[in-house]
Amino acid sequence: MIRHLVLFKLNEGVERDDPRVLAGVEAFRPLGDLIDELRFWELGWNISDRPIAYDFAITSAVDDPDALKRYIEHPAHQAGVVLWREFATWVIADYEVADFGV
Repeated sequence: MIRHLVLFKLNEGVERDDPRVLAGVEAFRPLGDLIDELRFWELGWNISDRPIAYDFAITSAVDDPDALKRYIEHPAHQAGVVLWREFATWVIADYEVADFGV
């Protein structure tokens, strides 16, 4: 099992209520139900006020590297990525886990 973690930082001057941001969130929200490779899907806004914190996070899990590749290349995922490129930067981590539950 592979955990796929993405942390987004909104660009300077971009706020959460920006229409582009709202559209970006809505593009990613249903992916857990749209992409068969996703075994786990969760997203949300950061609630910490720490200066090193990122603004938005997505946590997901897939079975293996091939499933991760299919997810990344999926048209619904790519459509969301195009939107987020306009107003944010992000970092990712993909790591193996024994179980994505609990």
